[in-house]
Amino acid sequence: MGRARCCYRLGEFELYPVSDGFFWLDGGSMFGIVPKVLWSKLTSADRRNRVRLALNCLLVKSKDKNILIDTGMGDKLSKKMKEIYKVEREANLLRSLARLGVAPPDVDYVINTHLHFDHCGGNTTKSDGKFVPTFPNARYVIQRQEWFNAQNPKENTKSSYREKDFAPIEDAGQVMFVDGDHDVVPGVTVLLTNGHTLGHQSVMISTKRGRALYLGDVIPTSHHLKAQYLTGFDLYPVDLVNRKKEIVDRALKEKWLLIFEHDPAIVFAYLAEKDGKRTLKPLEV
Repeated sequence: MGRARCCYRLGEFELYPVSDGFFWLDGGSMFGIVPKVLWSKLTSADRRNRVRLALNCLLVKSKDKNILIDTGMGDKLSKKMKEIYKVEREANLLRSLARLGVAPPDVDYVINTHLHFDHCGGNTTKSDGKFVPTFPNARYVIQRQEWFNAQNPKENTKSSYREKDFAPIEDAGQVMFVDGDHDVVPGVTVLLTNGHTLGHQSVMISTKRGRALYLGDVIPTSHHLKAQYLTGFDLYPVDLVNRKKEIVDRALKEKWLLIFEHDPAIVFAYLAEKDGKRTLKPLEV
């Protein structure tokens, strides 16, 4: 609950983690080929082998723009889905934004890292019996390839995409399609980071005082910094391993602030290296 009240200042930007709550996901799915004997040392599982994950969205405030990165699961999940994922919604996206004095009409851009339901569920809401954009004045920034993926899911991706999370924003004329790296506003750039999906994007915030990278599902938690720690949902694992190595090496060398979307304990952190060993230095937010 307190996360939404804190910010990290990076140059001319204020970065606010905004919570849409927590959910629980099968540990085997979250850690892929990594044996439970290893990942269970990092995080504990419940009796159904689920591990707790966060829905850490991010509000980026500049002098005149409010930019929201990802929108969590939203409020449209069925009772069955809530039970499967053990959804915890003491905090949710709109309440988290409200505590910052930000109402839905105040959001200028929504950047979706990709269109899996736990990243774009809050894009839309139900009003007068139909689904409408939650943020009526926002441009929703989405990679064109990811939009194609969502519109044409394969057998193994059907459960990840829900048309009601994204179709209404196209009907309202609010989608801003991009192809590859693109400057949304000066200092905020989407970077094509394929691997989890073809069309996944991360978000770089660049200032004279440093850079921050919102990772999305390229590196969903701090435990996934290791190249071999992939999830069962990563569709292009070879590409992702190479991408992760590149990100981690540059983040260390160039002192990037890393922002983890699904880590329940660490949202902001820097990498450090001493005596050849890399460590993570979390920030309190």
